Amino acid sequence: MNMQFFKKYLYGDYGDKEVAAGVNNSDIPKNEWPLWEVFIRSKQGLDHKHVGSLHAADAQMAIENARDVYTRRQEGVSIWVAESKHIHASNPDEAESFYEPANDKVYRHPTFYDLPDEVKHM
Repeated sequence: MNMQFFKKYLYGDYGDKEVAAGVNNSDIPKNEWPLWEVFIRSKQGLDHKHVGSLHAADAQMAIENARDVYTRRQEGVSIWVAESKHIHASNPDEAESFYEPANDKVYRHPTFYDLPDEVKHM
């Protein structure tokens, strides 16, 4: 009878072979933690803004460090962190050709609408 046992890992707990992003430990040097990008939503804002980067062992540590570093004056109400290697961006040198298809869709531009004065954050 072959019995297999599985260990359930909770948020912040990682086995011997995994780190926060699910990468094998052998892929990361022992003395270097992954880089995390930090986004904070201020009390007055409706969106999260990129405020900086930091190194941390896992997501929970990144959130706690971001709280300590970027919200010392209690100006934030929400923190997002994303491991830098998981962020992908378009190439600014190719912006003209990348965004060109949107130019022929004039209905997407809000030039045809009159907004009431009561509407904010548009």
